[in-house]
Amino acid sequence: MSFAHKWRNFQRLTEAKEQSQLTSPFQQKMKARRKRNGKIYTKGGNVRPFGVSNLRFEGLEEAIEASALKSFEVHDTFDPSIWDDEVLNSEVRSGLLKITNDFLIDLPFNITPKDITLTGSLANYNWSKYSDIDLHIILDFTEVDENLELVREFFRQLQTNWNNRHDITMKDYEVEIYFQDSNEPHISTGVYSIQNNVWLIKPTPMPVSIDYANVRKKAEEVSDRIDHIEKMMIDDEGEEVLDAVDRLKAKIRRMRKAGLEGAGQYSVENLAFKVLRRSEELRRLSDLKAKAYDELMSIEQ
Repeated sequence: MSFAHKWRNFQRLTEAKEQSQLTSPFQQKMKARRKRNGKIYTKGGNVRPFGVSNLRFEGLEEAIEASALKSFEVHDTFDPSIWDDEVLNSEVRSGLLKITNDFLIDLPFNITPKDITLTGSLANYNWSKYSDIDLHIILDFTEVDENLELVREFFRQLQTNWNNRHDITMKDYEVEIYFQDSNEPHISTGVYSIQNNVWLIKPTPMPVSIDYANVRKKAEEVSDRIDHIEKMMIDDEGEEVLDAVDRLKAKIRRMRKAGLEGAGQYSVENLAFKVLRRSEELRRLSDLKAKAYDELMSIEQ
């Protein structure tokens, strides 16, 4: 049986399983959250004003500086709730290994990961309340199928479905699963092998200089474009919204990639991306695309 055929079968099973879970309490909670985040009206029933930045917490524009931007400060130690000195907490490690094994056992083929790693801010000194436990499953994509584009899309869909469906936290941090091709470089200053319980890339604490003004400016430029797309939704420009969202998402990906390849994780571009994510702007953009597609495909009686 070809990989493409296995994937189609797996998709059918996944869709059936997700349909059966739509009435679960967690699914209802997530549905309500998406609906709330997708609203384009204020509590008073008025359309939210456009051209005004939505990069704020609890409705306070100045809270960006105090909350999102300050979260990039560097600590002297790793988060003590996750780490025992410089070794991953045994309870956390066991839990992450079990999650990985439970996930892989449902795949329509047998594959052994090259490694299972923890990366991101929790594997570094810049952890904050916005951090996630970035659980990376390292696979050789060529061992799955020669069509690498199809394999990447398959695993991208798998991780998206899993992350949307589950709400697992460890030590108050949400667990996010990612599939990583062992043949492609991964840019990170901190990588810990959960599988072997050793550091692969051990970070070094160092002072950083953050250009807060330009981080805010670049993030607000993207937020303004999201405002404009939101206005297009109100003006019933469904097809144009889908195109505009895709273009903006591509721009955001290029922006972050350029920042990481240039000045690294503390580049203006990468930090602007993180501000957008932490202030729910990227979720708002995704919700706009979903809403535009649903309205475009709906047929009135």
